[in-house]
Amino acid sequence: MFEGYKVLFVEDDPPVRLSLSQSLELAGLEVQACGTAEEALPEIVPGAQIVVMSDVRLPGMDGMRLLEHVMNVDPSIPVVLITAHGDVAMAVQAMRIGAYDFIEKPFAPERFVETALRALDKRMLRNAVDDLRSQLQRANGIEAVLLGQSAAMQQVRKQILNLADTSADVMILGETGTGKELVARCLHDQSKRRDRHFVAINCGGLPENLFESELFGHEPGAFTSAAKRRVGKLEFANGGTLLLDEIETMPVPLQIKLLRVLQERRLERLGSNEEVPINVRVIAATKADLKAMSEAQQFRGDLYYRLNVATLTLPPLRERREDIPLLFQHFIAQAASRYERPAPELDPQRLRELMSHDWPGNVREIRNAADRFVLGLAGSDDGQLIEPVPLTLARQMDLIEKTLIEQALRRCHGKIPAVMELLGTPKKTLYDKLHRHGIELERFRSGG
Repeated sequence: MFEGYKVLFVEDDPPVRLSLSQSLELAGLEVQACGTAEEALPEIVPGAQIVVMSDVRLPGMDGMRLLEHVMNVDPSIPVVLITAHGDVAMAVQAMRIGAYDFIEKPFAPERFVETALRALDKRMLRNAVDDLRSQLQRANGIEAVLLGQSAAMQQVRKQILNLADTSADVMILGETGTGKELVARCLHDQSKRRDRHFVAINCGGLPENLFESELFGHEPGAFTSAAKRRVGKLEFANGGTLLLDEIETMPVPLQIKLLRVLQERRLERLGSNEEVPINVRVIAATKADLKAMSEAQQFRGDLYYRLNVATLTLPPLRERREDIPLLFQHFIAQAASRYERPAPELDPQRLRELMSHDWPGNVREIRNAADRFVLGLAGSDDGQLIEPVPLTLARQMDLIEKTLIEQALRRCHGKIPAVMELLGTPKKTLYDKLHRHGIELERFRSGG
């Protein structure tokens, strides 16, 4: 689990140093044992994948001075100090300087190992968070809008860029909260229509008696309250893009009129006999199975096939769990700015909860969870941040392994020899894992 990370253990008593080092190694941890603080100094560099565990009483530089040195080099490196029994004042001072924890002698080896595991967990998470922030800062263009490095999101972005400059109408399929309107805006912003209007209309949010006027417009006197001409959404979007969200709720009579507009690229305002030519891209978004609805005669089949020429399918979050930390960190930053609050640090338990939750509300739900996290409402009486859905141990380990491999690939710019050395993994094993997790090397080699 902690491949590439190690415990830097400083202890001047050889038997104690050997015994505790063996306890850490039996727990599967890499250990570098040092007899003096001076011997450990070369390993303490910014970003080092280490935790420091040191006795306070040492020859030469003591543990307190070593702690101060680590805090000056990289305060995110966890430092655990081993203090003498009853030395409470020193422990308090160490925590004020920035020590992660302290262990009071005498202690059981199990407690020593458990503290090392917690410190490594914190260090690995901090490096992962720093890596996420770096990704967010490097993101530009469509990658800064549609976040995620999963294969599914890379495919969505590729499809958007492929379709953006065509004249094809597009259907976007996805569960509630997957970002269908955001994808529609990306299609507009990446196209030659970007300087014209992007108009969104929620088909489920309009009364049926107003729908036709809203979509097609009307002339004065077309109905009782029509005092003057109104330009409809389709005409207003001329030269640009019209998003019809929740199109499955559109009344059937209007589906017939919409089909005619899509075929002829002309419309008639309500109460008019004059045809108005339009040049508009129509994007339809739905969470429903329109094919099944058309077979059940709940949606016009001819309109379904007219809209279904180019289709974008958005994956739910549960199918791209590796994107969850990046999204959550992004929404934390947004919420901290919006509420003028400091951005709280993620802890390992919170990250595990995020990764194991099923996210039925998808991106919308994770944004809400980030807001609550920044406001300090997670776990309060009015509701919890999330309700975890248990994942098997194998699935959790797969997600952790994939995250660590991708983090190493980014650090090494996709250079396999460097990744092998960083992770301590043979070439064949590494390539097997890349294949199993569906990790594509090219996006790391190009800095993606």
